[in-house]
Order: sequence, then C-alpha cells, then structure tokens
Amino acid sequence: MNAFTTFAVLISLAALFGYLNSRFLKLAPTVGLMLLALASSLLLIALHFAGLSVISPVRQFLDGLDFNQVLLNGLLSYLLFAGALGLSLERLAEVRWQVFLLATVGVLGSTVIVGFAMFGLLRAIGLDLSLGYCLLFGALISPTDPLAVLPIMRRARADRRLEALITGESLFNDGFAVVVFVVLLMTVTGTHTGSLVPHALLVFVREAIGGFVFGLAVGWLGYRILKTIDDFPVEIIITLALVGGGYALASALGISGPLAMVVAGIIIGNHGRARGMSLVTVENLDRFWEMVDIILNAVLFIIIGLEVLVFVAEFSWLRFARLVSVGVPMLALRPRGSSTRHALPLMTWAGLRGAIPVALALSLPTGGSRDLVVTVTYVVVVFSVLGQGGTVKYLVPRSGNEQPSPAAEPPKKV
Repeated sequence: MNAFTTFAVLISLAALFGYLNSRFLKLAPTVGLMLLALASSLLLIALHFAGLSVISPVRQFLDGLDFNQVLLNGLLSYLLFAGALGLSLERLAEVRWQVFLLATVGVLGSTVIVGFAMFGLLRAIGLDLSLGYCLLFGALISPTDPLAVLPIMRRARADRRLEALITGESLFNDGFAVVVFVVLLMTVTGTHTGSLVPHALLVFVREAIGGFVFGLAVGWLGYRILKTIDDFPVEIIITLALVGGGYALASALGISGPLAMVVAGIIIGNHGRARGMSLVTVENLDRFWEMVDIILNAVLFIIIGLEVLVFVAEFSWLRFARLVSVGVPMLALRPRGSSTRHALPLMTWAGLRGAIPVALALSLPTGGSRDLVVTVTYVVVVFSVLGQGGTVKYLVPRSGNEQPSPAAEPPKKV
C-alpha cells in the first residue's frame, strides 16, 4: 500500500469516527476517536475468532505503518508547534519554576519510582524483566503527553493559569525524558562504555539546551520574516516551512527537535502574533493550525486504537490480562507538583500518556524485553486516554471567562 492510499484510509477513518463521536458519543475528540478505533479492533478480533477472515488485511495495513517514524519524524513537530502557539508566555512565566521542576525533577523521580515498582510487580506475577528495562519503561511513561492533554484541557475551559501549568509541563517534560531514556538505553544495551555521568551531561546539553537555543533562533527568524509582510497565505506557508525544516535540521544536528518546536511555537504565538501579524493573519493562522492539530491528533489516536490488533496477535489473552493488572496500578505511581490547592489531584489525573511513550517503546531493540515493555506501555496508554481522559474534565476548575482568552496582546504590525 503506497503512502497516498495509507493517508486516504486514515483520513477516511478519522472522518467516520469523528462524525460518530460528534453525533452520538459526544466525548472529547482524543477519547472518542481512540475508543471507536479500539472498539473497531475488538470487533474485528471477535469476527476473526468467529471464523471470518477480516483481520489479515487490517494487520497488513498496520504492519506497513512505522509508527515510530510516523510520529517522531512526521506528526510530532507539527502537533507540538500547534500546541505551543496557544500558550501564553506571560502565564508561562508565572509558573516557570513549577514547570521546570515538574519537567526535570518530577520526570526523574517518576522514572525511578515507576521503574522499581514495575520490577517488583512483574516479579510478583512471574514475568521476568531486567531492572534496566523497567527503568527504561519508567523514563518513557513518566512524561505527560501534550498530544493527549491539550485538546482535553481546552475543551474543559480550564483556569488559564492552571492550564498554563499543565500545558507547559506537558510540552517541556518530553525533552528531559528523552535525555533520560537515551542515557538509560545506552547503559542497558551496552552501547556506551565510558563514564556515564559526563556522557549524560553531554547528552543533556546537546539535546535539551541545544534544542532550546535552536528553538529560540528558529522562532526569532520566523518572527522577523513574518513582520516584513502582510499576506496570510504566505505567512501560513512560512510557519509550515519553519516547523518542517526546523525539525529536520534539529534532528540532523543531534539536538531536541520537539523542544525546539515548542520554543519556536511559543515565540511565534506570542511575539509573532502580537507584533508581526495583522488581525486577519492571526485569525487565519489560528484556524489553520487548529485544523492541523485536530486532523493529526485524529489520525494519531486512530492508529493507536487500531494497533491493538498487532498486540493481540503477538500475545495470548492470559498474558495480556496479566499485563493489564500491572498497567493499571502503575498509573498511580506518578509524583506531580502543584502551585494551587486545586492542582494536586488535577495534575495527577490529567497526566495523560499518549503517542510519545508508544513511539519510544517501539524504538527499543527487538526482542522479548522490548515486546513486554511495548505491551505494558500500550495498556497504560489506552487506560490513560480512555479512563483519565474521559473523566479529567470533572476535576478542572473552570475559568471565570467562558471564552478562551488570547495567548498574547492584540496583534499589530510594527
């Protein structure tokens, strides 16, 4: 199946499931789309066990999708940029230290807690996995996923400062978690034989600090270019080029592309929106990137929901059930901070896991340990999106203003 046919199938499913969710289920888009995709997978599995050969072509379609590449080298850059566009720099500055601690100390602490908890739980139920791979799982599952969190927080009309805290953490903690994941992976696989601490610091400087500085440069360049023209179709194309070209260049330089796109998106969404765009450009740019965000999120979570076919084909029902019993309690083992009295339960329950943990798990070397980590990751992600995503709105303190406030001051050309 070629790339166009694959894209056509996914868009058609996104349209169908989106209609069914909007018409009947009326759930948050992330939750509704994954639920329908998962239900479709389970229906196909049931038909397969009933003797109908319907699962084979679907599995062939999914086998042709390299989810790791589709996300990390395709969708992720645009999704992170779209999410960062709406993040107010002023509100982010108010919670900058909380975001920093959650994105660094919180992720590191959660990695250790979840890793050791998984090691003990798996041993207790008779599944053997080394402590190194358990810590790898802790690193990939600890960061909250902005792709899953952002649509739900916006739909719930959360308090703007609290939304900035949760959104800021979700957007920034991926960079640090990837650094921890990379260092642990090199240790577990034996690809790094020198002193670990200096190498870890080098990786952090290259990935995190390099990505931050590169994002500043890309965002500033985009702002300066947008400021010189007033032609919204061209300006939208420029933002697309900044994201695609910037992410590709960051990857080639060995720095954090996700972090760079977050920083660039914040700059364009604040300084670019306020000082480099006309009102017409701002309105059209917001609509365009909102549609990009909706479409790509729909495609992404449909793929995750359909992937259950692959996992069921590789693991027995008994083993799958035992892994569910491991995945569910681990959802409670995520330390999170708070800046308000309302934030602690919300920060804990709004810590959704989505596509990024799945992609990191799939990047592990092939083998039995990888299969087990991927399966546990998938169980946690599905429960997180459906269970937490479907109920987090009840914990969200509403903003006094029902209409979302703009991310920055009114736009004007200078």
